[in-house]
Amino acid sequence: MSISSFVTQSLEEIRFWSRIMKEHAFFLTLGFTADDTELIQEAKEYIVIFERIEEQIADYNEKTDPEVIRRLNIQVYQAAASIWAYKRKVLGLILHCKIGGNNFPLLVDHISREAAYFANRLKDLNEGKLQPLADAIVKENVFFLKIMADHSKFIGHLLDPSERKLVDQAEEFSHDFDQLLYQAIDLDSMRPQSETNPLLGQFLDQNRVSVVSLRDFKKTARDLIEECRIKSIIHPLLADHVFREADHFLTIIDAFDAHLTANETL
Repeated sequence: MSISSFVTQSLEEIRFWSRIMKEHAFFLTLGFTADDTELIQEAKEYIVIFERIEEQIADYNEKTDPEVIRRLNIQVYQAAASIWAYKRKVLGLILHCKIGGNNFPLLVDHISREAAYFANRLKDLNEGKLQPLADAIVKENVFFLKIMADHSKFIGHLLDPSERKLVDQAEEFSHDFDQLLYQAIDLDSMRPQSETNPLLGQFLDQNRVSVVSLRDFKKTARDLIEECRIKSIIHPLLADHVFREADHFLTIIDAFDAHLTANETL
C-alpha cells in the first residue's frame, strides 16, 4: 500500500464509521428503558467520543503526515474496540433478561459486528495488511450482505403492521440477501485463487443489482418517513443511516470491480 493510499483509506474509513458509531450509541439510548440510566450515560459518552473524532479529522487530508494518521488510527481503534465491548455487554444483559427495552438482540449484535469490522480495518491499515483480491472480495461481501439482510429484517419489524406492502417488500429483501449471503459463503469455501476468476465478476454484478434495489427502497422509505407519509417507529436518522450503509457497500463493490477490470487488462 502506498503512503498516499494509506492516508486516504484511513481517513475515509474513520469519516464514515465514526459517524456510524456515534449514531449507534444514539439509537441504543432510544431503545433503553428509563431505568437504564447508567447504560444511557455510557452511550452518551460514546456519542461525545466519536463527535470529537469527527471534529479532530475535519482538517485532515491526503497530505497529512502518515505518522499522524498512524497515531490517529490507534486512537480511533481504541474507541472502536471500547464501543464494541460496550455493545457486547448490552447484548449479554438483554440475552440474560437483565434489561428490557426495545433494542432487538440481533440489532445489538449487528452494530457490534460493525464496530469489530471498523476496529479491525484500522488495525490492518496500520499493519499494512492487504488480502489477496479474491479473498478480500468474498470476505467483504459476506460481511456486508449479512448487514443488508439484517437491515431488511429490522425495517420489516419496525414498520407498522398496517403498512402491508412495505412490510412484504422488506421481507422479500431479507430473503434475497439471505440467499446471496449463503451463495457468498459457498463461494468462500470454493476459495477462487485467480483474481481473474469469472465467478468473482459475476458475483459482484449480481450483488450490485440487489444492493441498488435495496438502497433505492431505503431511500424511498427514508423520504417517506421524513415527510410523515408512512406509519412506523423508525427514527428518521435510522432510515438515513441504513441508506448510507447500502450506498457505502455499493462503493466497495464498484472499487472491487474496477480492480478486477484493471487486472484483466494487465
